Amino acid sequence: MPIADSGLSENVAGLLCYALGWVTGLIFLLIDKRPFVRFHAAQSLVTFGILNILSTAVSIFFGSRIFWGPSFRWDDFGAWGGVHSLIGLLTFILWIVCMIKAYQRELFRLPIAAEIVDEFIGK
Repeated sequence: MPIADSGLSENVAGLLCYALGWVTGLIFLLIDKRPFVRFHAAQSLVTFGILNILSTAVSIFFGSRIFWGPSFRWDDFGAWGGVHSLIGLLTFILWIVCMIKAYQRELFRLPIAAEIVDEFIGK
């Protein structure tokens, strides 16, 4: 049974697109056909997918930690540890803002991600 037929309102479905980052974005992109939900699902997939890849790349390339949590390495306190922390902070802020805006039924467009999404979902 598709989500569109389950009685879940668009704003709640839009919020849930961001709940687990790109994972729930992918799930809702595949199962929900409503344009508002598909936009937020695709934006979640693009935004948090790119941020996840960027965070992992910084972690691998500069020897920082890959997973969020405590670390006991001295180089985490260096410049690249700071970049990794900044990416984490940006991700957290975007996550909260996107969920709030979707719940308020706003078509909140992130500058670069929304352009990618428009091409991806064919607007």
